[in-house]
Amino acid sequence: MALQLSSACYCIGRSGHRRASVAKTTAALNEAQEEKIKLGGSDLKVTRLGIGARTWGDTSFWNHLEWDDRKMKAAKAAFDTSVDSGITFFDTAEIYGSQLSFGTINSETVLGRFIKERKEKDPQVEVAIATKFSALPWRLGRQSVVSALKDSLYRLGLPSVELYHLHWPGIWGNEGYIDGLGDAVEQGLVKAVGVSNYSERRLRDAYERLKKRGIPLATNQVNYSLIYRLPEENGVKATCHELGVTLIAYSPIAQGALTGKYSPENPPTGSRGRIYTPEYLTKLQYLLNRISEIGQKYGKTNTQVVLNWLIAQDNVVPIPGARNAEQAREFAGALGWRLDGEEVEELRSLASCIKPVIGLPVERL
Repeated sequence: MALQLSSACYCIGRSGHRRASVAKTTAALNEAQEEKIKLGGSDLKVTRLGIGARTWGDTSFWNHLEWDDRKMKAAKAAFDTSVDSGITFFDTAEIYGSQLSFGTINSETVLGRFIKERKEKDPQVEVAIATKFSALPWRLGRQSVVSALKDSLYRLGLPSVELYHLHWPGIWGNEGYIDGLGDAVEQGLVKAVGVSNYSERRLRDAYERLKKRGIPLATNQVNYSLIYRLPEENGVKATCHELGVTLIAYSPIAQGALTGKYSPENPPTGSRGRIYTPEYLTKLQYLLNRISEIGQKYGKTNTQVVLNWLIAQDNVVPIPGARNAEQAREFAGALGWRLDGEEVEELRSLASCIKPVIGLPVERL
């Protein structure tokens, strides 16, 4: 009888633990869903952290000339886990995975498939999609922007998207591109528009041109992280604040360098290894150690701390790329809490002692 009672108590204890765990998870999801930000002067609200879908369309699905869908399944798990965790803002582009980038499946096509499958299971689910126009030299005039957006919508399987960016400034024809953004809004193809990799001067020009039509410039998407703070130095971040334009930060964990997974003894390979050398990683260790200490205070990982460093600046939305469910789940842990002002400034001060990595040349056009 004593054994039966003990077993019963154990079962009740485990059941109570499961209920508490479910309640805690539900509360976390609700908190993430409620933590949204209004993009610039538009009426569009998105989660304070988005997911970059660039790697969801590329050549990596080919393995020794045979189709390998393991990475496709991992990407699908990343999408579903993000939505389950309350992250419903996804960023893609027409060029991601396209033939122009030597890809085999366009990221928009893959993302559109994921959305369709999810809605079949949960018709009430709502996601916000951002995609981008490629300012290629042979694309001229405002109509090229509208036509490209319609092609993107076809691949996504959607009648409209929430946000449409100019991916980078063109060599010429930028005024026409901005006019095309305005046309897309007026035609109901997109709710809000933005730019990407725009300098302070180009940002102001785009803002003023759209303003004449009563259309707000919602966002500027740029490379921004704790160890790449060019937007703070070249006036872009300050101008975003002045004009009420939201800054969307791509590469927010610096290609993994800020996560702590690399070290002088274990540097990255390939192109990343040429940037994050053992010498550079040695100089980075003190900052990484401090990030880890702060993370222990909040019960968070390095990744979650550096993402929260961006979120804590109020007008910044980081969009890390998630390859699998584990990464998406970790990214979600950057929501629902906040570094204090002293910690934000301390990390910025420590990072300022480290030579910044090289960014994209288009930022200086």
